[in-house]
Amino acid sequence: MQNFIDAYSFINLRFLLMGLGVTVLISVVSVILSFIVGSILGIIRYSNIRYISKIVGFIIDILRNLPLLLIIFFTYFGLPNFGFKPDTIPAAILAMTVFESAMIAEIVRSGIMAVPKGQMEGARSTGMTYLQAMWHIILPQAYKKMIPAMVSQFISLIKDTSLATIIVVPELMQHAQIIYGQNANYIIPMFLAMSVMYFVVCFGLSLVSNRIDKRIRA
Repeated sequence: MQNFIDAYSFINLRFLLMGLGVTVLISVVSVILSFIVGSILGIIRYSNIRYISKIVGFIIDILRNLPLLLIIFFTYFGLPNFGFKPDTIPAAILAMTVFESAMIAEIVRSGIMAVPKGQMEGARSTGMTYLQAMWHIILPQAYKKMIPAMVSQFISLIKDTSLATIIVVPELMQHAQIIYGQNANYIIPMFLAMSVMYFVVCFGLSLVSNRIDKRIRA
């Protein structure tokens, strides 16, 4: 019991919260960027643009079948060989965005395919261009269908930020390792604290998404 009391000192908890702040920062930025990039890639792949859609689809398939850890390693250790050397946090955000964009692209493509084809045909018959029909008619319906899958993917992204500790990103896992590295008796308390923090963030996101989903479907 004393180990828990000592482990959860004000200094240690503040240090953990600082790591959680970095985790949330990486997650939020990666979610926003991957949503934008993934949506664009998903639309391109669905639209069957000559050559371009196939190339984009090929790239997406490669990225989806690579481990995120490998992409993080390449971003931080490989890109400097090409003249670009990002710091740890930008490298983590870039790696997360690249990986998640591929995942989101497939979700977007599937969501668009779930919309009846007659919707596009009806929109085009009213004089809308393909892009106008996609923006005003198809995507609003498709995104409603994507909410559960999107949220699930974003929750996975939040948990995957722990992999960034491999390149010494000062996120939650890294800070916990520093604390229990100074005292092995703090390992269980730190793991418990991390579990609670990850749960609070991920469960909070789930609650928000459920409320949004209910409002949209109401």
